[in-house]
This record gives sequence, C-alpha cells and structure tokens, in this order.
Amino acid sequence: MRAGTECPGTATWPTEAATAGRRHATLSASRGGTDLRVEAHQPHYQGLDYNSLNGGVARHYAPFEDAVLHGETMSSMLALGCDVFGRLAPYSAWHIEAHQFRIEVTGEESGLPTPEGVHRDGVTFVLMALVGRSNASGGESTVYDLDKRPVEKFTLTEPLDLALVNDERVFHGVSPVERLDPSRTAERDVLVITYGHRP
Repeated sequence: MRAGTECPGTATWPTEAATAGRRHATLSASRGGTDLRVEAHQPHYQGLDYNSLNGGVARHYAPFEDAVLHGETMSSMLALGCDVFGRLAPYSAWHIEAHQFRIEVTGEESGLPTPEGVHRDGVTFVLMALVGRSNASGGESTVYDLDKRPVEKFTLTEPLDLALVNDERVFHGVSPVERLDPSRTAERDVLVITYGHRP
C-alpha cells in the first residue's frame, strides 16, 4: 500500500523516506458519553518517565486526513473505546489521542514499531487495531506486568484485529518487523487510540 491508496477502513496512510510514518489527532469526550469533539491540532507529548527515547519534547506529526478522521470506521473505533473504557471508568471524561502508524521495511534493517522498547504510554487505556500488513513477519505484541515479566504474547494479523490495554497496570512492546520476501517492501499499518483521564 502506498500513500494515496486505499487501506482497509481508512483513506490514506502516511509514508516517509524512513521506515516509519505517522499521523496524529487529538479529541475529547465527556464523562459517560460518546459525544466526541475534535480538538485543535497539537503536538504529541510524553514524559521521559514513559518514553526514555523520545520523551520530554513536543513531537509534531501531520494531522489525520479529514476523510479518515470523520469516516465511519474511525468513528466506530473511537466510540468502541469510549463504550468499553467508559464502563471500566464511568466517572472519567477522556483526553483522546489517535495515531496512524506505518512501518515500511525496504532494506536490510528491521522496522521498529516501538523503538523505545517495553514501555507504558502514560495514559489510562489503549486501543490498538491492525489496519493491514503485507509481506511482513514479526510485529509480535507482548504485554508485561508492572515488574516487566511477560504475561501475554499475540500478533495482530488480520484487519481490525484489536488489543485493549490498561496502561496503568501493564507495560507493552512490539517486536521488529521484517520482510518475508526480501525483494519486496514489508508494510504494517496500525491505528492506536489512547484514552487518558480528563478533569
């Protein structure tokens, strides 16, 4: 899949000359509801406590395309998170950040979905959905307890395979992505939506 082409459930996905592309959107939702509000485009920020590699600085990414952000698939994913996580934390309003991630592997180096390694995102809950993968091996997700002992391993292989994570109670990480056929590009597209408590 190339930039400007159709991906399952979305319109276009980011690509860069490097091995990773990313788009970002910020939203909010009121307590106990799914009345989502798109906030002004803003940088993504994580503290060094949560991301020792890229934390401590505001990171700027291209915004979601409107067709994706306001599309039926994205709306359904956002509402699903509000519904499930709202039942677990019914008294919380949400600060929501959505991330489109594309990993492309074109050479000998592996693609790194989580270059920071085993980590927490510094939010309350995380929804991870596979959009598509092509000619890719690896990308295995591992969930760890707070002592960083592995408790579950799985690989998102089919479009809309989902993982729901309580970020306050576990760490997670994803193994490198490599090419199955070394003559072709490997691609892995993932949608990550984080939900953090908002006053």
